[in-house]
Amino acid sequence: MDRKYFLNSIGMSAAAFALINCVGCKKTDGSSSTDTTGPTGVNFTLDLSRAANAALLSNGGSLVSNGVIVAKTMVGAYIAVQRSCTHESYTLIYQSANSRFYCSNHGATFSENGAVTNGPPSHSLTVYNTQLKGNTLKVYS
Repeated sequence: MDRKYFLNSIGMSAAAFALINCVGCKKTDGSSSTDTTGPTGVNFTLDLSRAANAALLSNGGSLVSNGVIVAKTMVGAYIAVQRSCTHESYTLIYQSANSRFYCSNHGATFSENGAVTNGPPSHSLTVYNTQLKGNTLKVYS
């Protein structure tokens, strides 16, 4: 095998490996890239006295339930938005210190009211209503 053929083979193998890995790592939540809207018919409750929901007892805490990010803002208000970015459905992260939702894939950001604050998304997040009664937080459309 000559040197040119050998180097060409290694380059093609590396390119194929990179392509296969990129296709496989796109999303971790199993949603399709065309599903950029939030779930519809949302209507669930969270018992804040349960350990599984303890993150919502502290300002800045958040959790994901039923395809929705539920968060307690730094000022103590409960908010809820769709879990996935409106650009390509990557999972969002609530960044309480910055009062925003962040997509680590393309750097998109959304305000706490769901508005796009940094592209590439062109439309806002679906926002859900929240209502606290005692230790029960209701999240609904």
